[in-house]
Amino acid sequence: MKLKVHDGIKKLVPYDPGKPIEELQREMGLTRVIKLASNENNLGPSPKAIETLKKAVYKTHRYPDGSCYYLKHKVAEKLGVTPQHLIFGNGSNEVIELLMRTYLQPGDKVIYGEPSFIVYRLISMAMAIEGVGIPLKGLTHNLEAMAQAVDGQTKMVFVANPNNPTGTMVTHKEVISFLEKLPLEVIVVFDEAYIEFVDRPDFPQLLPLVLEEKRPIVLMRTFSKIYGLAGLRIGYGIAPPQMVDYMNRVRQPFNVNLLAQEGAIAALDDEEHVEHSKALVREGKAFLYPELKKMGLEYVPSETNFFLIKVGDGDKVFKELLKKGIIVRNMRGYGLPEYIRVTLGTHEENALFLKALKEVLAT
Repeated sequence: MKLKVHDGIKKLVPYDPGKPIEELQREMGLTRVIKLASNENNLGPSPKAIETLKKAVYKTHRYPDGSCYYLKHKVAEKLGVTPQHLIFGNGSNEVIELLMRTYLQPGDKVIYGEPSFIVYRLISMAMAIEGVGIPLKGLTHNLEAMAQAVDGQTKMVFVANPNNPTGTMVTHKEVISFLEKLPLEVIVVFDEAYIEFVDRPDFPQLLPLVLEEKRPIVLMRTFSKIYGLAGLRIGYGIAPPQMVDYMNRVRQPFNVNLLAQEGAIAALDDEEHVEHSKALVREGKAFLYPELKKMGLEYVPSETNFFLIKVGDGDKVFKELLKKGIIVRNMRGYGLPEYIRVTLGTHEENALFLKALKEVLAT
């Protein structure tokens, strides 16, 4: 069979999510596996969301609300925007894809940090868009270099803030200076998937700029991280209503499932769970950072629920930790072969990871 596939898709490598925990346990004869690889909330979902989902399951013979009406109004009220400023997707990944499909075409250029969230590059390749990765500076977005890379073909710029996989952030002052250097017609997307974990007062406050509509600015948010709903796949974008209107013309009907919508509504009401999740991350850093210093290991202080540790041969350490039932993220695919990325878990999980890491590095 002969198939015609454009070159961008031919070059793509399918995302490897790794084996299910249960399969890893079976293959390696492990009684317990701790997953610290995907920046999930190891505290679990909101208890309020769980109770809501138990009831919502009896509605799953019905199609979901195609407009996310109730969730949209709840988020709009929480943020102080109109429902017309919001678009929801099957994870923020889908919203990113909708954005790029709506506003880009072959011949256009997209700029993003390198390394950063890999989806920007993958969708660019699939759409035959030129993706330009600007190397980080000190493992943080180099906004100056990104602004200098913008030319007449540049239609969109992505800034993951805080950045994945490094956990670093750019400040409000730096972002304002960056925006002033860009042409007004360039769409600037700030991916704020981890915003709820940030405690710093100099984090960019960009919602007022979206509402001003002086330039096309889009903010990305998700329920996968602090809200603990990664398995339901739901995220959203905040953008000027005119932009959202065009994106909704591309969006498929019923793209966000019923359980995701109801779970997200309940999770928004559970502020106690959000605060507990933040505290868990703070406690994890307070425990692990000093211990890593004692071991003589470099790490990258993070504004998120994960961080990088420089271990030498990251691939080897990743594989050896796997044998001990600890799943972390290998950073070789991100161009950081000396590092592993570790999600902060419960105190017990963090302690078991530390013990396993000491054993692996001692061999």
